[in-house]
Amino acid sequence: MTAPAATLATIVAVRHARRRRLAWVLAGCLAVVLAVGAIALVLGAADISAGRVFLALVGLGDDGDRFVVMRLRVPRILAAIVCGVAFALAGAVFQAVLRNPLASPDILGISGGASLGAVWALLILGLGGVAVSGIAFLAALAVAVAIWALAWRQGLHGIRFVLVGVGFAYLTGSITAWLLTRAEVRQAQSALAWTVGSVADVRGDELAWLAVAVAVGCLVVASLARRVGVLALGDDHARGLGVAADRTRMALLLVAVALVALATAAAGPIAFVALVAPAIARALTGGGAALATSAATGAALTLTADVLGQYAVPGLVAPVGIVTGVIGAPYLLWLLATTERRRRA
Repeated sequence: MTAPAATLATIVAVRHARRRRLAWVLAGCLAVVLAVGAIALVLGAADISAGRVFLALVGLGDDGDRFVVMRLRVPRILAAIVCGVAFALAGAVFQAVLRNPLASPDILGISGGASLGAVWALLILGLGGVAVSGIAFLAALAVAVAIWALAWRQGLHGIRFVLVGVGFAYLTGSITAWLLTRAEVRQAQSALAWTVGSVADVRGDELAWLAVAVAVGCLVVASLARRVGVLALGDDHARGLGVAADRTRMALLLVAVALVALATAAAGPIAFVALVAPAIARALTGGGAALATSAATGAALTLTADVLGQYAVPGLVAPVGIVTGVIGAPYLLWLLATTERRRRA
Protein backbone atom coordinates (compact mmCIF):
# COMPACT_ATOMS: atom_id res chain seq x y z
CA MET A 1 0.00 0.00 0.00
CA THR A 2 1.37 3.42 -1.00
CA ALA A 3 1.82 6.20 1.54
CA PRO A 4 -1.16 8.30 0.30
CA ALA A 5 -3.38 5.21 0.29
CA ALA A 6 -2.30 4.34 3.82
CA THR A 7 -3.00 7.89 4.98
CA LEU A 8 -6.45 7.81 3.37
CA ALA A 9 -7.18 4.46 5.02
CA THR A 10 -6.13 5.86 8.38
CA ILE A 11 -8.42 8.89 7.95
CA VAL A 12 -11.36 6.66 7.00
CA ALA A 13 -10.71 4.41 10.00
CA VAL A 14 -10.57 7.39 12.36
CA ARG A 15 -13.84 8.77 10.96
CA HIS A 16 -15.57 5.41 11.37
CA ALA A 17 -14.28 5.14 14.94
CA ARG A 18 -15.58 8.63 15.76
CA ARG A 19 -18.98 7.83 14.27
CA ARG A 20 -19.22 4.62 16.30
CA ARG A 21 -18.25 6.53 19.43
CA LEU A 22 -20.83 9.23 18.65
CA ALA A 23 -23.51 6.57 18.14
CA TRP A 24 -22.63 4.90 21.46
CA VAL A 25 -22.73 8.21 23.34
CA LEU A 26 -26.11 9.15 21.85
CA ALA A 27 -27.45 5.66 22.61
CA GLY A 28 -26.17 5.94 26.18
CA CYS A 29 -27.86 9.32 26.68
CA LEU A 30 -31.09 7.93 25.25
CA ALA A 31 -30.88 4.95 27.62
CA VAL A 32 -30.40 7.30 30.59
CA VAL A 33 -33.37 9.44 29.53
CA LEU A 34 -35.61 6.38 29.11
CA ALA A 35 -34.50 4.79 32.40
CA VAL A 36 -34.81 7.98 34.46
CA GLY A 37 -38.07 8.88 32.71
CA ALA A 38 -39.49 5.47 33.63
CA ILE A 39 -38.47 6.03 37.26
CA ALA A 40 -40.07 9.48 37.24
CA LEU A 41 -43.33 7.99 35.94
CA VAL A 42 -43.57 5.46 38.77
CA LEU A 43 -42.35 7.54 41.72
CA GLY A 44 -44.41 10.29 43.28
CA ALA A 45 -46.84 11.20 46.04
CA ALA A 46 -49.60 9.20 44.34
CA ASP A 47 -48.80 5.49 44.68
CA ILE A 48 -49.28 4.18 41.13
CA SER A 49 -47.80 0.85 40.10
CA ALA A 50 -45.86 0.36 36.87
CA GLY A 51 -48.76 -1.55 35.35
CA ARG A 52 -51.22 1.25 36.11
CA VAL A 53 -48.75 3.79 34.71
CA PHE A 54 -48.61 1.81 31.47
CA LEU A 55 -52.40 1.69 31.26
CA ALA A 56 -52.58 5.45 31.82
CA LEU A 57 -50.01 6.04 29.08
CA VAL A 58 -52.10 4.13 26.54
CA GLY A 59 -55.30 5.92 27.58
CA LEU A 60 -56.73 3.18 29.83
CA GLY A 61 -57.00 2.91 33.61
CA ASP A 62 -58.99 5.17 35.92
CA ASP A 63 -59.30 8.93 35.58
CA GLY A 64 -57.12 9.63 38.62
CA ASP A 65 -54.18 7.67 37.25
CA ARG A 66 -54.49 9.28 33.82
CA PHE A 67 -54.56 12.75 35.38
CA VAL A 68 -51.47 12.15 37.51
CA VAL A 69 -49.48 10.46 34.75
CA MET A 70 -50.53 12.46 31.68
CA ARG A 71 -51.15 15.90 33.25
CA LEU A 72 -48.42 16.00 35.91
CA ARG A 73 -45.61 13.48 35.44
CA VAL A 74 -45.27 13.26 31.65
CA PRO A 75 -45.25 17.06 31.12
CA ARG A 76 -42.58 17.47 33.81
CA ILE A 77 -40.39 14.83 32.15
CA LEU A 78 -40.83 16.41 28.71
CA ALA A 79 -40.15 19.89 30.11
CA ALA A 80 -36.88 18.71 31.67
CA ILE A 81 -35.82 17.11 28.37
CA VAL A 82 -36.73 20.11 26.22
CA CYS A 83 -35.13 22.66 28.56
CA GLY A 84 -32.03 20.50 28.91
CA VAL A 85 -31.66 20.29 25.13
CA ALA A 86 -32.14 24.06 24.75
CA PHE A 87 -29.61 25.07 27.42
CA ALA A 88 -27.00 22.49 26.44
CA LEU A 89 -27.20 23.14 22.70
CA ALA A 90 -26.99 26.90 23.29
CA GLY A 91 -23.94 26.40 25.50
CA ALA A 92 -22.27 24.18 22.90
CA VAL A 93 -22.87 26.77 20.19
CA PHE A 94 -21.46 29.60 22.33
CA GLN A 95 -18.37 27.61 23.27
CA ALA A 96 -17.71 26.39 19.72
CA VAL A 97 -18.31 29.72 17.97
CA LEU A 98 -16.31 31.78 20.49
CA ARG A 99 -13.70 29.01 20.88
CA ASN A 100 -13.82 29.32 24.65
CA PRO A 101 -15.01 26.50 26.98
CA LEU A 102 -16.16 29.08 29.53
CA ALA A 103 -18.32 30.99 27.04
CA SER A 104 -21.62 29.87 28.48
CA PRO A 105 -24.88 31.86 28.47
CA ASP A 106 -24.88 31.50 32.27
CA ILE A 107 -21.59 33.34 32.58
CA LEU A 108 -22.05 35.84 29.74
CA GLY A 109 -25.23 37.42 31.07
CA ILE A 110 -27.51 36.03 28.35
CA SER A 111 -29.44 33.94 30.88
CA GLY A 112 -29.31 36.91 33.24
CA GLY A 113 -30.84 39.14 30.57
CA ALA A 114 -33.64 36.65 29.97
CA SER A 115 -34.22 36.41 33.72
CA LEU A 116 -34.32 40.19 34.03
CA GLY A 117 -36.84 40.45 31.22
CA ALA A 118 -39.03 37.72 32.68
CA VAL A 119 -38.93 39.16 36.21
CA TRP A 120 -39.74 42.63 34.86
CA ALA A 121 -42.68 41.19 32.91
CA LEU A 122 -43.93 39.28 35.94
CA LEU A 123 -43.49 41.93 38.63
CA ILE A 124 -43.82 45.26 36.84
CA LEU A 125 -46.12 44.47 33.91
CA GLY A 126 -48.07 41.66 35.58
CA LEU A 127 -47.87 39.49 32.47
CA GLY A 128 -47.77 35.72 32.14
CA GLY A 129 -47.46 32.87 29.65
CA VAL A 130 -46.16 33.54 26.15
CA ALA A 131 -45.79 37.28 26.79
CA VAL A 132 -43.18 36.57 29.46
CA SER A 133 -41.29 34.35 27.01
CA GLY A 134 -41.37 37.09 24.38
CA ILE A 135 -40.02 39.75 26.74
CA ALA A 136 -37.39 37.33 28.06
CA PHE A 137 -36.26 36.71 24.48
CA LEU A 138 -36.10 40.44 23.69
CA ALA A 139 -34.14 41.13 26.88
CA ALA A 140 -31.69 38.32 26.16
CA LEU A 141 -31.33 39.55 22.58
CA ALA A 142 -30.71 43.12 23.78
CA VAL A 143 -27.98 41.91 26.15
CA ALA A 144 -26.40 39.83 23.37
CA VAL A 145 -26.43 42.78 20.96
CA ALA A 146 -24.94 45.06 23.62
CA ILE A 147 -22.19 42.55 24.38
CA TRP A 148 -21.52 42.12 20.67
CA ALA A 149 -21.32 45.90 20.08
CA LEU A 150 -19.03 46.55 23.04
CA ALA A 151 -16.79 43.58 22.23
CA TRP A 152 -16.46 44.43 18.53
CA ARG A 153 -13.11 45.90 17.51
CA GLN A 154 -12.73 45.31 13.77
CA GLY A 155 -13.90 41.77 14.44
CA LEU A 156 -15.15 39.67 17.32
CA HIS A 157 -12.58 38.43 19.80
CA GLY A 158 -13.66 35.56 22.05
CA ILE A 159 -11.89 36.75 25.21
CA ARG A 160 -13.25 40.30 24.90
CA PHE A 161 -16.76 38.91 24.32
CA VAL A 162 -16.49 36.81 27.49
CA LEU A 163 -15.19 39.68 29.63
CA VAL A 164 -17.92 42.06 28.48
CA GLY A 165 -20.47 39.30 29.02
CA VAL A 166 -19.32 38.72 32.59
CA GLY A 167 -19.87 42.41 33.26
CA PHE A 168 -23.40 42.19 31.89
CA ALA A 169 -24.06 39.11 34.02
CA TYR A 170 -23.35 41.14 37.15
CA LEU A 171 -25.37 44.10 35.84
CA THR A 172 -28.48 42.05 34.99
CA GLY A 173 -28.21 40.16 38.27
CA SER A 174 -28.07 43.39 40.23
CA ILE A 175 -31.09 44.88 38.46
CA THR A 176 -33.06 41.66 38.94
CA ALA A 177 -32.28 41.69 42.66
CA TRP A 178 -33.32 45.36 42.85
CA LEU A 179 -36.67 44.55 41.19
CA LEU A 180 -37.23 41.76 43.70
CA THR A 181 -36.57 44.08 46.64
CA ARG A 182 -39.21 46.54 45.35
CA ALA A 183 -41.90 43.90 44.89
CA GLU A 184 -44.45 42.79 47.47
CA VAL A 185 -43.41 39.80 49.53
CA ARG A 186 -45.75 37.37 47.80
CA GLN A 187 -44.79 38.52 44.31
CA ALA A 188 -41.12 38.56 45.19
CA GLN A 189 -41.29 35.04 46.63
CA SER A 190 -42.94 33.74 43.48
CA ALA A 191 -40.44 35.45 41.19
CA LEU A 192 -37.51 34.40 43.38
CA ALA A 193 -38.65 30.77 43.21
CA TRP A 194 -38.80 31.12 39.43
CA THR A 195 -35.23 32.46 39.26
CA VAL A 196 -33.94 29.26 40.91
CA GLY A 197 -35.03 27.18 37.91
CA SER A 198 -37.78 24.55 37.96
CA VAL A 199 -39.67 22.49 35.38
CA ALA A 200 -42.48 21.55 37.75
CA ASP A 201 -45.05 23.97 36.31
CA VAL A 202 -44.17 23.82 32.59
CA ARG A 203 -47.08 22.05 30.91
CA GLY A 204 -49.95 22.43 28.48
CA ASP A 205 -49.74 25.01 25.69
CA GLU A 206 -46.60 26.55 27.16
CA LEU A 207 -44.78 23.23 26.92
CA ALA A 208 -46.08 22.61 23.40
CA TRP A 209 -44.91 26.02 22.16
CA LEU A 210 -41.57 25.58 23.90
CA ALA A 211 -41.03 22.16 22.32
CA VAL A 212 -41.87 23.44 18.84
CA ALA A 213 -39.63 26.49 19.19
CA VAL A 214 -36.70 24.45 20.54
CA ALA A 215 -37.15 21.92 17.72
CA VAL A 216 -36.97 24.73 15.16
CA GLY A 217 -33.85 26.07 16.85
CA CYS A 218 -32.25 22.62 16.77
CA LEU A 219 -32.98 22.31 13.04
CA VAL A 220 -31.42 25.71 12.33
CA VAL A 221 -28.30 24.79 14.31
CA ALA A 222 -28.14 21.44 12.50
CA SER A 223 -28.29 23.23 9.14
CA LEU A 224 -25.28 25.36 10.18
CA ALA A 225 -23.40 22.61 12.02
CA ARG A 226 -20.79 22.04 9.32
CA ARG A 227 -19.84 25.73 9.43
CA VAL A 228 -19.19 25.51 13.19
CA GLY A 229 -16.23 23.24 12.52
CA VAL A 230 -14.91 25.67 9.92
CA LEU A 231 -15.22 28.60 12.35
CA ALA A 232 -13.14 26.64 14.84
CA LEU A 233 -10.20 26.94 12.42
CA GLY A 234 -10.21 30.73 12.74
CA ASP A 235 -11.78 33.55 10.77
CA ASP A 236 -9.04 33.72 8.12
CA HIS A 237 -9.28 30.00 7.36
CA ALA A 238 -13.08 30.18 7.38
CA ARG A 239 -13.09 33.01 4.84
CA GLY A 240 -10.57 31.09 2.76
CA LEU A 241 -12.98 28.15 2.69
CA GLY A 242 -15.85 30.36 1.57
CA VAL A 243 -17.60 30.77 4.92
CA ALA A 244 -18.73 34.29 5.90
CA ALA A 245 -17.34 34.13 9.44
CA ASP A 246 -19.08 37.14 11.00
CA ARG A 247 -22.47 36.45 9.40
CA THR A 248 -22.37 32.75 10.31
CA ARG A 249 -21.27 33.50 13.87
CA MET A 250 -24.05 36.05 14.26
CA ALA A 251 -26.68 33.62 12.98
CA LEU A 252 -25.52 30.85 15.31
CA LEU A 253 -25.36 33.13 18.35
CA LEU A 254 -28.81 34.51 17.57
CA VAL A 255 -30.27 31.01 17.55
CA ALA A 256 -28.41 30.15 20.76
CA VAL A 257 -29.76 33.31 22.43
CA ALA A 258 -33.28 32.34 21.35
CA LEU A 259 -32.86 28.84 22.82
CA VAL A 260 -31.65 30.23 26.15
CA ALA A 261 -34.38 32.87 26.29
CA LEU A 262 -37.15 30.38 25.55
CA ALA A 263 -35.96 27.83 28.11
CA THR A 264 -35.27 30.51 30.73
CA ALA A 265 -38.68 32.11 30.27
CA ALA A 266 -40.38 28.73 30.74
CA ALA A 267 -38.33 27.17 33.54
CA GLY A 268 -36.04 29.85 34.88
CA PRO A 269 -32.24 29.94 34.59
CA ILE A 270 -31.32 26.30 35.28
CA ALA A 271 -27.72 26.64 36.37
CA PHE A 272 -24.68 24.94 34.88
CA VAL A 273 -26.44 22.88 32.17
CA ALA A 274 -25.24 25.18 29.37
CA LEU A 275 -21.72 25.14 30.80
CA VAL A 276 -21.29 21.53 31.90
CA ALA A 277 -23.26 19.51 29.34
CA PRO A 278 -21.01 20.50 26.38
CA ALA A 279 -17.92 19.75 28.50
CA ILE A 280 -19.26 16.28 29.31
CA ALA A 281 -20.19 15.71 25.66
CA ARG A 282 -16.73 16.68 24.42
CA ALA A 283 -15.10 14.43 27.01
CA LEU A 284 -17.27 11.52 25.89
CA THR A 285 -16.79 12.05 22.14
CA GLY A 286 -13.15 13.10 22.21
CA GLY A 287 -13.50 16.77 21.28
CA GLY A 288 -15.03 18.88 18.54
CA ALA A 289 -18.17 20.99 18.77
CA ALA A 290 -20.24 17.95 19.89
CA LEU A 291 -23.53 19.71 19.20
CA ALA A 292 -25.76 16.63 19.02
CA THR A 293 -24.15 14.92 21.99
CA SER A 294 -24.33 18.15 24.01
CA ALA A 295 -28.08 18.33 23.41
CA ALA A 296 -28.50 14.67 24.37
CA THR A 297 -26.29 15.09 27.44
CA GLY A 298 -28.25 18.19 28.49
CA ALA A 299 -31.52 16.28 28.29
CA ALA A 300 -30.17 13.38 30.36
CA LEU A 301 -28.49 15.69 32.88
CA THR A 302 -31.53 17.92 33.44
CA LEU A 303 -33.99 15.05 33.73
CA THR A 304 -31.73 13.15 36.13
CA ALA A 305 -31.20 16.28 38.25
CA ASP A 306 -34.94 16.91 38.40
CA VAL A 307 -35.65 13.34 39.56
CA LEU A 308 -32.84 13.52 42.13
CA GLY A 309 -34.22 16.82 43.41
CA GLN A 310 -37.60 15.20 44.01
CA TYR A 311 -36.63 11.83 45.48
CA ALA A 312 -32.93 11.65 46.45
CA VAL A 313 -33.52 12.95 49.98
CA PRO A 314 -36.79 11.80 51.59
CA GLY A 315 -38.93 14.70 52.70
CA LEU A 316 -36.84 17.30 50.86
CA VAL A 317 -37.80 18.57 47.40
CA ALA A 318 -35.29 20.78 45.58
CA PRO A 319 -35.84 22.52 42.23
CA VAL A 320 -33.79 21.23 39.34
CA GLY A 321 -31.72 24.43 39.27
CA ILE A 322 -30.44 23.73 42.78
CA VAL A 323 -29.44 20.17 41.91
CA THR A 324 -27.65 21.11 38.68
CA GLY A 325 -25.73 23.72 40.62
CA VAL A 326 -24.77 21.27 43.35
CA ILE A 327 -23.61 18.49 41.01
CA GLY A 328 -22.41 20.71 38.18
CA ALA A 329 -19.72 22.69 39.95
CA PRO A 330 -17.79 19.72 41.46
CA TYR A 331 -18.04 17.78 38.20
CA LEU A 332 -16.65 20.70 36.22
CA LEU A 333 -13.70 20.97 38.61
CA TRP A 334 -13.09 17.22 38.35
CA LEU A 335 -13.32 17.41 34.58
CA LEU A 336 -10.81 20.25 34.38
CA ALA A 337 -8.40 18.43 36.71
CA THR A 338 -8.53 15.14 34.81
CA THR A 339 -8.23 16.88 31.45
CA GLU A 340 -5.10 18.67 32.60
CA ARG A 341 -3.62 15.37 33.85
CA ARG A 342 -4.33 13.71 30.50
CA ARG A 343 -2.64 16.56 28.62
CA ARG A 344 0.47 16.27 30.79
CA ALA A 345 0.52 12.51 30.30
